[in-house]
Amino acid sequence: MILAVTASAPPASAADGDVTFTNGGVTLHGTVVAPPGGTKLPGLVMVHGSGAHSREDYRDQAEAFARQGIATLIYDKRTEGYSQFERSYSRLADDALAAVEALRKRPEVDPARVGVWGLSEGGWVAPLAASRSADVAFVVTVGANGVKPAQQQAWAIENQLRRLDMDGSIVRTASSTMMRQLVGGGVFPEAYYDPVPVLRSLRQPVLGLWGAKDVLTPPGEALRIFGETVARHTLRVFPGAQHQLRRTTDGFDKLPGYAPGYLELVGSWVNNPPAVSSADAPPAQDRPSVEITPLHWAESTWVQLAVLLALLVAFAWYPLVRRGPGAASARWLTATGLLAVLGFLVVDVVIQLSLGRSLGPVVLGRPLPWLALQLLSLGAVAAAIGTAVAWWRHRTPRLGVLLAGGVLFVPWAVYWGLLGV
Repeated sequence: MILAVTASAPPASAADGDVTFTNGGVTLHGTVVAPPGGTKLPGLVMVHGSGAHSREDYRDQAEAFARQGIATLIYDKRTEGYSQFERSYSRLADDALAAVEALRKRPEVDPARVGVWGLSEGGWVAPLAASRSADVAFVVTVGANGVKPAQQQAWAIENQLRRLDMDGSIVRTASSTMMRQLVGGGVFPEAYYDPVPVLRSLRQPVLGLWGAKDVLTPPGEALRIFGETVARHTLRVFPGAQHQLRRTTDGFDKLPGYAPGYLELVGSWVNNPPAVSSADAPPAQDRPSVEITPLHWAESTWVQLAVLLALLVAFAWYPLVRRGPGAASARWLTATGLLAVLGFLVVDVVIQLSLGRSLGPVVLGRPLPWLALQLLSLGAVAAAIGTAVAWWRHRTPRLGVLLAGGVLFVPWAVYWGLLGV
């Protein structure tokens, strides 16, 4: 890793100073927010949550920390090498270390008291950065995870669907099967990153903060894991707070302002990290998160695409090939099979894009489109049985190809929850 740092002189009164720093050939731009005229200040580098972020997303917190005597560096998150299909926590950790080096060079900062703050995804990245450098004096995390990213995301998706009164097979499919397929297809990089070995390796003091109503990170599990693995820790829970420690009524909405005491706690802790570990009781969770396992080869993306193509060809075969005897059950299998497969593809995309919010009314724990797909699937199974009888009587290729599609449809529909309760 090659780090290059340039820094402007500290401002006389505005409390802002621009910095640039480089990691791996990418130049990042940031701002140091500090109390004017300060000397030997502790420093804090703020590490972003997931997605695209600029320094302005964290300015209000940086200004609050500056009012408590902390020089805080906020920076624009890299866009090169970071997307839904490409990201590296290792690279992001090196970005954070480059920012630490930039902040340590500031004349108003005490280089021995510079640490990192990480929100959400930054709760994986900030400890990783600290584990790589003794120059990081402490770690602060907000809404951090003790579990792997795929496991956390599956838990969050289930929360969203259950909030919409969904239950049963659609919840299991969206939070587990679809998640595993996305990971297997390369859509969710770093899905299996394990934070525990890094947490165990930390020798710096760690301040871990969670909202009791967090619906994105399983907070009870996270606090327990931090308490069991981090040698020197201060772990706190804020009632009535959500993932980002904003005030909330249910964990999903975001009210104005931060949880009472959050900003003040960070300020006092950074200025004087305690020598003795302490922890609040873990907040309650409605249910534990469930580990997401990698795909078996038979579930791979290419196998799934091949099965989809085979189903579409088999169900379209019967109306396209006119030679040979027909059967009412065969016509039903063609119609219900094609509608179920094509409809599932549409619903799958809607779930991915809207987390179920665009699926309409929910009946018996199922949104109406999903309920319709399940009824179509049951109809396809019944029609496949009738088609099997017709094929036994006539033994024609026309019915045989369609029947093969009907037989293949059953495990496919079971796998995707269309024949589940």
